[in-house]
Amino acid sequence: MTFNTEERYTQLTSASLKRKSSTEGSLAPPSKQTKLWETQRVSQASVDKVVLKFIVQGLHPPHVVQQQGFIDLVQHLRPNTNVMTRNTVVNKVTKASIEMRRKLKAALSEIEFIATTTDCWTAHRRSFIGVTAHWFNPQTLQRSCAALACKQLKGSHTFSALAGALNDIHTEFNIREKIVRTTTDNGSNFLKAFRIYGQTDENNNPEPVGESDGEEDDGGQNDDDDEEESVEGVEFVDAGALLDEDDYLEYQLPKHHRCACHLLNLVSTVDALKAEVNPLYKRVSRSTFAKCSSLWNKNHCKLQFLRPVATRWNSLFSAVERIVRITREQGEGALAAVCNELDTPKFTPVELAFLAEYAKTMSPVAKALDVLQGETSVQMGWLVPTITLLRTKLQQLNIASKFCEPLIAALLSGLEKRFGEMLTDPELIAAAILVPKFKTCWTSDENILKLGLDYIRSHLDCQAENHISEGSQSSEEEDFFSSLKKTSPLETTQQLDAYLGCPRDTAEVLKSFPAVCQLSLKLNTALPASAACERLFTVAGLIFRPKRAHTGSKNFENQLLLRLNKCNFY
Repeated sequence: MTFNTEERYTQLTSASLKRKSSTEGSLAPPSKQTKLWETQRVSQASVDKVVLKFIVQGLHPPHVVQQQGFIDLVQHLRPNTNVMTRNTVVNKVTKASIEMRRKLKAALSEIEFIATTTDCWTAHRRSFIGVTAHWFNPQTLQRSCAALACKQLKGSHTFSALAGALNDIHTEFNIREKIVRTTTDNGSNFLKAFRIYGQTDENNNPEPVGESDGEEDDGGQNDDDDEEESVEGVEFVDAGALLDEDDYLEYQLPKHHRCACHLLNLVSTVDALKAEVNPLYKRVSRSTFAKCSSLWNKNHCKLQFLRPVATRWNSLFSAVERIVRITREQGEGALAAVCNELDTPKFTPVELAFLAEYAKTMSPVAKALDVLQGETSVQMGWLVPTITLLRTKLQQLNIASKFCEPLIAALLSGLEKRFGEMLTDPELIAAAILVPKFKTCWTSDENILKLGLDYIRSHLDCQAENHISEGSQSSEEEDFFSSLKKTSPLETTQQLDAYLGCPRDTAEVLKSFPAVCQLSLKLNTALPASAACERLFTVAGLIFRPKRAHTGSKNFENQLLLRLNKCNFY
């Protein structure tokens, strides 16, 4: 048998080229990598952790793990994996919640000044009290927050029940002595709880006129009884009054602050109605808003009007503003055509002009609401400048007002009624001055600025004295004369003057003035509004749906707090 060398060479080279081309054209990884990929394993613990995170962050009910579709999904992605039962999920959520609380308590133990917000929420015939905590990191001056509780309230929401629930939550997290202020809405039970059990001093906001909870203090009554203190050396005591007095010492609550957004909402609704004492304004206003209501009640509209929500005044402003913007951008004809199509009354030129002026008048109020209900950047020091600037803007609008002059007068009267005490509170004015963004540029009233500056100087001196007394380990005689040896009082005053003269307006500037920074943290940790607690209830509503109305209150709270605190503590 003969062997053709040239033919054999051709066969070998063509086979080599085929192998090379098939290797280069294939998208499959090398066989060695394939084996490594196939041998990669995911532990059962890591699968359980991911499933738990899916339940908590997705706000899913624990029984979702028992659904066959979920089991098939997990086992398809990772064969031979066991899926947790519902009871296991609940137990792991409980353990994770305990660990989250431990980390949160450890974090709060390092903080000197803490503020809280609280509110009540009712859903599916069950009531809850929610509490959020807020503080500044003393090194970075960045604000942090956490949800502390969303506990079920059983029985009537009396002022003592609310005080007891708050006291228990503050004690659980060991923050009762650190809370600078607690912000709530104007609910009468909250007002009375803090009036009876809260801290009161010369700077605590007194209860505004017309917002009393309807019950009077019974202290100090029957002054004439003092003349009969004793008969034959025996002192008679009113046992009932004494028991009541002891009752009021049962709980200790921090200083109270009324939610500024709730107050502004009252100004925009209750106080604004007083503008209708003017017959011309009343006639135009009622006819205009009657036509707006007819338009909003229609479900289908190509111009996409907004519908107001009764519990949020801002939604009314947004709905009016949408009508004004549509009229401005598309013309009055477009609005008239929609009214024809929906069979609603048409707006007259006067009514359209009224709507435009109404939106312009209420715009500063809406912007003030948006500012004050912030959470990350807003501080208590924003309150007085915001209301002061709002009052100035309304006064400027009054000059050129044609229809809304009575409305502006009613709004200004409402601001004075509900914020008047706050605008002259030395502590709140000092808080504004100690915000680098504002300092003293937010008002030209020297008397107002003097109140705040005097407060700052006196408390800076107190800080210096406290620092000396805490740092000294001397005898009682030396402690008595320690005030004579303290550093020059000009030191803290110079810090304040240097701070006020510094052109920078960022929070970082406070780090250059330690005494000023310390006082600023104390005064500005609190929030002017309780919107943070309302956001807590928004997430709670996503968990506590009608189909989950029988969820245990503890399981519900654990899942909610894990969801809200996932960034820092879980």
